[in-house]
Amino acid sequence: MPTPAISVAMSVFNGERFLASAIESVLAQDFADFEFLIIDDGSSDGSAGLIREYAERDPRIRPIVRENRGLVASLNEMIDAARAPIIARMDADDICRPDRFARQIGFLAGHPEYGVVGSWSEDIGENGEKLVRSGADHPETHEELLAAIEIGGQLICHPAAMYRRDVVRSVGGYHAAFRHCEDLDLWLRLSSVTRLGNIPERLLRYRRYPGQVSSRHATEQQIGTAVAQIAWRERKAGRPDPTADLEHLPPIGELDSLFGRPGISRQVREQVALGLLYSASAMRDEGFDLLVSHLRDGGRRDGMWRTVARLVRFGEPVRALRLAATLTTSTST
Repeated sequence: MPTPAISVAMSVFNGERFLASAIESVLAQDFADFEFLIIDDGSSDGSAGLIREYAERDPRIRPIVRENRGLVASLNEMIDAARAPIIARMDADDICRPDRFARQIGFLAGHPEYGVVGSWSEDIGENGEKLVRSGADHPETHEELLAAIEIGGQLICHPAAMYRRDVVRSVGGYHAAFRHCEDLDLWLRLSSVTRLGNIPERLLRYRRYPGQVSSRHATEQQIGTAVAQIAWRERKAGRPDPTADLEHLPPIGELDSLFGRPGISRQVREQVALGLLYSASAMRDEGFDLLVSHLRDGGRRDGMWRTVARLVRFGEPVRALRLAATLTTSTST
């Protein structure tokens, strides 16, 4: 069997609702020389059956149906199984534009110094409706991406990424400790060994809805993001990265010990707490406790009374009262 130009990597966990649209958008690509690796990661819905149905229709699909191991394990498994030198990421709830692969592989062919290329994206809602975008688009050039790293900005939309398999393998693939922000950690590690950028075209329709992973695991994602940024600074300063071989990140209170100096735990707690103020899901889980700990530790208070009102709107009056009591107490002490 001839080697394909691209291996498409998609991991699915209970993704039946949007899966058909995602698969069909890949199969409809103008650039057709690819294999399509789809892992069903222990789904309990009809995802596995749907994947098998599409595999029977199109021989480019290589289905892998097994028990749940998590996204990081699935991504690394697909990197190892890929037969092509180029891997295109795709998620089970997004939609590719028909020329996505052609535009990206053309970019990599013309820019051998780039190991990763993403694209801008179009936000869509639960039912495919177009959403109004807010904020800046992803950086285009490697230099712009490095500047974005310095300020904690967006880098590359993971399901819109295409990368060289050998370059990703050279840095150890995805790291297990950074569950739910495994892509950011990878981009940060790759930024010192290859060039990364984005095509300024909306080649992916990115679905936003309450049930997606980034909404359900907002607190864990923000903690991992903060730690990944600190680990990047350690490497940049020539110091060893203590997260490199971890299977799980330690609790925030143990980060001073992990990095070997004081102040890291407080820095992460503040960054995470302030980054979660507008997340209803985070304010309903451990993100709220992080916020309270941040305030009791003498952390920044600006905008916190508005957060009290926001908690009421989120349907969390008890937590609103608790936050108000914390603010009153910290003011009077």
